[in-house]
Amino acid sequence: MVGGGAAGATAASRAKRLCRQCRVVLVEAGNVITHAPCALPYAIGDMAEESIWLFQKEEFELERGVEVLLRTKAVDVENGRVRLEGEHGGVVDYDALIIATGARPWVPPVEGVGLRGVVVPAVWNIQETKAVLAEARRVAVIGAGYIGVEMADVLTATGKRVVLIEGGRWPLPRTLDEDVGKLVADYMATSGVILRLGERVLRLEGNGRVERVVTDAGRYEVDAVVFATGVRPNVDLALRAGARLGPTGAVAVNKYLEAGPPGIYVAGDAAEAVHKVTKEPVWIPLATYANKMGYVAGTNAALDARAVEFPPIAGASVTKFGDLYVGSVGLTEAEAARKGLSPTSYLVRSTDKARYMKETREITVKAVVGGGRLLGVQILGYSAVVGAYVDLAAQFVGEPAEKLFYAEYTYMPFTAPPWHPFAVVGRLWLRNYYRPYGSPGP
Repeated sequence: MVGGGAAGATAASRAKRLCRQCRVVLVEAGNVITHAPCALPYAIGDMAEESIWLFQKEEFELERGVEVLLRTKAVDVENGRVRLEGEHGGVVDYDALIIATGARPWVPPVEGVGLRGVVVPAVWNIQETKAVLAEARRVAVIGAGYIGVEMADVLTATGKRVVLIEGGRWPLPRTLDEDVGKLVADYMATSGVILRLGERVLRLEGNGRVERVVTDAGRYEVDAVVFATGVRPNVDLALRAGARLGPTGAVAVNKYLEAGPPGIYVAGDAAEAVHKVTKEPVWIPLATYANKMGYVAGTNAALDARAVEFPPIAGASVTKFGDLYVGSVGLTEAEAARKGLSPTSYLVRSTDKARYMKETREITVKAVVGGGRLLGVQILGYSAVVGAYVDLAAQFVGEPAEKLFYAEYTYMPFTAPPWHPFAVVGRLWLRNYYRPYGSPGP
């Protein structure tokens, strides 16, 4: 296994469990394995443990029986051998190779990125980053995706003056439609974050240390900058092994996660998947998928068989800013329209418990329907129940919209309203679908 993140560590553990007599080697270029990158913003803000990796090398080797090579990079693959450089140089022979090299951060090529005080998530050292940000009073966060929104949340909570700069017209532009995204923007603006939407960063300025961010619409004085501009699949080793890239730029794999050359599997953020709605290749780098891909690849590699499949996915995700939880799954209305699916959307405002109960919290659901199928859902709310709603919505994505109405939901005044918001969406769809007097219409 090459790569000690979610996919690689899961694959190694699964393979050893199924094939006790096999030598299973996990190669990782960094200092730790099974780290939790989703927790990085919260570790910076002292809301999570700094030791956010799940296993030490010795613990993993002892409990799982896997040989772990840290600070070692796999640089080439040829004729059943992986060439290594670093602390454990040399070659390792393999019968099956699982490449789980993940994704690398992408930073726009702007002047000044190398100045002191500039932080790039996914490659940061927690202690160094905490030291940089502890000294800063004014911080610019570049990019309002998941990490950018979460970093802005954490830094604002610690009393920093935060400028959040995003090229799109609303936060989380890849997972939310404009109407929902603007609701998020309105809430964020009340928290003290300075939102600068629709702006492109031109350069960073400073004398050795960053002092300001210059965009195409303004200049912002800062003491530190956090780049949260996304990631790209890390596919170099897979290409050397003979794999090919798909249309997303990640490695094309089949449902068994085979990458083409015999004995080569690719899992996690380096690999494509199939979208549940469009049936097209998609690249969605989330830990939940990486773990499952590692399980599938590790099983098939250990058994030398096409034993299990990785299914199509819908991109279920959730994040938060302050008290607002934001979740989504499937296609946005804009995406569905671009793909010619003639979408209709339904916006339902509900509560997390019966409306007559005290301390109810608002839940907003936007459902996108096209061709009689549920294409996607976006959810906002002031309760962690948003995550559970996204999980539930993921089971309906791609299914007939009427299932939302006929599905069973629990009701108890403390836990849910009598009409679950998904049932309301289904009811609205049925109302529009059926003409008066029950005559079915288009």
